[in-house]
Amino acid sequence: MIKRKIYKKLLDWKTEDKGASALMIDGARRVGKSYICEHFGQNEYKSMILIDFGKTLKEVIRIFENDSADLDIFFSNLSTYYRTRLHQRESLIIFDEVQNYPPARQLIKYLVADGRYDFIETGSLLTLKQNVQNIIIPSEEEHLEMFPMDFEEFLLALGDDITIPFLRECFEQKRPLGQALLRRIMNDFRQYMLVGGMPQAVLAYRERRDFAAADKVKRRILTLYRNDIAKHAGGVKNKVNAIFDELPGQLSKKEKKYKLSSIKKESRLRDYEDAFMWLRDAMIVNPCFNATDPNVGLALSGDHTTQKIYMADTGLLVTHAFQDSTYSDNELYRAILFDRININEGMLVENAVAQMLRTNGHRLYFYSRVDTTNRQNMMEIDFLIADKKRISPVEVKSSSRVTHSSLDKFKRRFTKTLGESYVLCLRDITCKNDITYLPLFMGMFL
Repeated sequence: MIKRKIYKKLLDWKTEDKGASALMIDGARRVGKSYICEHFGQNEYKSMILIDFGKTLKEVIRIFENDSADLDIFFSNLSTYYRTRLHQRESLIIFDEVQNYPPARQLIKYLVADGRYDFIETGSLLTLKQNVQNIIIPSEEEHLEMFPMDFEEFLLALGDDITIPFLRECFEQKRPLGQALLRRIMNDFRQYMLVGGMPQAVLAYRERRDFAAADKVKRRILTLYRNDIAKHAGGVKNKVNAIFDELPGQLSKKEKKYKLSSIKKESRLRDYEDAFMWLRDAMIVNPCFNATDPNVGLALSGDHTTQKIYMADTGLLVTHAFQDSTYSDNELYRAILFDRININEGMLVENAVAQMLRTNGHRLYFYSRVDTTNRQNMMEIDFLIADKKRISPVEVKSSSRVTHSSLDKFKRRFTKTLGESYVLCLRDITCKNDITYLPLFMGMFL
């Protein structure tokens, strides 16, 4: 059993909506959508039916095609096929991987209006043309994104339910942890970065604290993603694969903005735009766009031609970076565990922060200004987050020795819209010169 925080959101939906909407959970493959929905159905309802459209269910498809015009017959046949008695307002029906059968999604409008049962849909690649073609998207859907397990869920899986509440209290009070506790939690966070948040990988690691077992699971997931690209990416599959293959190399550079020239010298963004969008919609990556003028807002000034591409799960990035080698050859494990982080391993730290911010609901933006005539005007801020019309810059450092000339320039330039400034690093909590220094793992509270 793995505890997921999204469970509370499912419970809130059930309690507040009372059947007035269907819940659509969107997330990458193997992120745990089916598991949490099935667990929720078993715990919170008198009965449950899970229809997996990822498998060939000819008899079930016939029920949808032939009987959905009469919902009495439709529900009766589903109940009989799955040998499950349905109870009015006490049963849940799950459409799993609904993108594989779009007519079921279109039917949601009428199923919700009927009001007898609750409905949850799960899926990925939900906005792709072939997954919505010829159907009317129901307005009765309540959307919820599901991400890989965060650091708190990772610790819960390892049996630790004490650390995160204590850290949250320290964060809110800006109270230092002390060096002994900082080292212990940083060691846990290193394990989390290496294993990642894909539930199957966490379970494999939990058994014997075995990185090799987790790595084996992650390799299977990466193979699944490649198979999905081959099957679903259509005419852009070669470009999607090219971008995907280049991710570790791009992130290992000091300049992390994605350069298409590394794929092909004369490549242009407009030729690869659909491929980037495919990876984003599959929730395999977290794109981060340059906000050219934070004064007018992040989304309004977002430059989609300049972007950094992070992997949605840092643990998968670890394995992806050395996928052609054996686990024992993966230098990232040793570098992170023994605190020998250089610029190449530093990509994991920045990727982990991107993952934390995205899990917290932030769209990702950074700030980059190039001035070839005056280097004093050049600056780059790793992340920008918006909070009540204020912009908080976030710098990420992979050591305890911290310099932040770009952050200082940014503070001077955008004083009017400036929120709290953060540096995530290996230091304990300190506040100095209007900058809050936080241990890396406290990015989960931003």
